[in-house]
Order: sequence, then C-alpha cells, then structure tokens
Amino acid sequence: MDGMIQKCGMNHLERYGEIYAEAFSGEPWNDHWKKEDAVIHVKELLESPQAYGLEYIEEGKVAGFILGTSMLFHYGRMFEINDLAVDPAFQRRGIADRLLRRCLADIREMGMKGVHLITAGEGILPAFYGKYGFEKENKVILMGLEL
Repeated sequence: MDGMIQKCGMNHLERYGEIYAEAFSGEPWNDHWKKEDAVIHVKELLESPQAYGLEYIEEGKVAGFILGTSMLFHYGRMFEINDLAVDPAFQRRGIADRLLRRCLADIREMGMKGVHLITAGEGILPAFYGKYGFEKENKVILMGLEL
C-alpha cells in the first residue's frame, strides 16, 4: 500500500542504509557515506532497547524513515531524533512531514517530555524543523573533539 507509515524493522535494514547513504551524501550534508557503513549506523540504532522508528512506504518500497532513541533524565524521558531520511527520488512529496508528524504524535502518546535533534545550522533544515515548534536551544551547546 502506498502512503503507508509503519514501524521500522530489521527486515528493511539494507533499504534504510541505502536511503541514509544517498540522502546524507547530498545537500545540505554532503557527507560521503558508504552504504555498508550506513547499514551499520542504522542497525546500531535499531538494536537499542530504547529505539523507536517509522518507515514510509511509497510505490511498494520504503521511501523514507525516522529513527530515534529515548533516554531518562531527572525531569522525565526525552526522545532524540537521530535520523530522518528520505530517498532523494522521493523527496519534495511531503514524506518527511508525514513521518515527523506521526513520530511526534506517537512519542507524545508515550509520555515523552520533549524531543531533541541535531541538524545543519544553515540552509532549509532549521526552517523545516521550526514549522513543528523546534527552536535553537540557548542553554546548551554542541561540543566535539576529534581524536
């Protein structure tokens, strides 16, 4: 069935890796992902006991997915969207919108206290997430250390 959203499962792991590698190798990320590395990335997330994800079926195949994990803090359980990826051949059809809306509704129903995500600081993505109420956090910063 086309236009169907369902829970992610290991049975589509290869397809998730393919979508991830293609989507994140293009704009705005331009990260050079190999499919086999992307499959491992998604598999490690899906294997987490706190993982939750949805896939979107279009034209008989997985066209996109959203995947994240939750973590308990002193003020309640928070959800982190780790990945939202749509096959470039299916982009600009509202698939990311539908996946994000459904995910947000589901995690509200699960009792999550909030949602975090990391995205590109420039380009279309901050405005995309802003439509759903996401705001840049001023109380924390992302720090990193290359080894």
